[in-house]
Amino acid sequence: MTTLGDKSLLLGGPLVWPTITVDGVTRPKEYTELTPAETIQADCDIKAINIILQGLPTEIYALVSQHRIAKYIWEKIRLLMQGTSLTKQERECKLYNEFDKFTYKKGESLHEYYLRFTLLLNDMNIYKMPLEQFQVNTKFLNTLPAEWSKFVTDVKLVKDLHTTNVNQIHAHLEQHKRHANEVRLMHERSSDPLALVASHQMTQSPYQSHQHSYQNSQHQQFVSPYQSS
Repeated sequence: MTTLGDKSLLLGGPLVWPTITVDGVTRPKEYTELTPAETIQADCDIKAINIILQGLPTEIYALVSQHRIAKYIWEKIRLLMQGTSLTKQERECKLYNEFDKFTYKKGESLHEYYLRFTLLLNDMNIYKMPLEQFQVNTKFLNTLPAEWSKFVTDVKLVKDLHTTNVNQIHAHLEQHKRHANEVRLMHERSSDPLALVASHQMTQSPYQSHQHSYQNSQHQQFVSPYQSS
């Protein structure tokens, strides 16, 4: 007797609906005309179709729902899912490439950098793409800009990168963002001569400024007795 659990329904061949010849005309049997064995097979095929269709995404359901035999539906789904599998592989390659080339964008804050990184990790988790915790943490730290280098070194010394997660590292670094910003500003000024001069003038004491002006005026007023008029 054929049962719902019998894989021959899907793998052994499609359901061939019984026919009957009446007055020389062959037609498919009505359900009420089926033998007990044929009724069981038809019922199992219908149940198999319902089980398959209920578990499908909407876009795939629309492509296979017109079929009325479980075997045909299953073969159509298998072909469609092969295409989906190829798309999944392409998506995985794209995400691995994004992870490999992920870097800090000039001008963004630590928090903005962290959000971009975690969004990428979430996409990779959806596809169940394996990444070691140490690999994730190292990538997050090593792509931070130069002003964070001291604090990155501190994290590597005091944190176990095999067990610490990115959220904890981000929280630790957030405590030092003011100092990192100061280092960044200092680097920007040192690389810009005009900014460096302006910074020097702003930090010069009032006494130094007055003394410098006085020395200049004295120099201008002094005329050597040997200088010709």
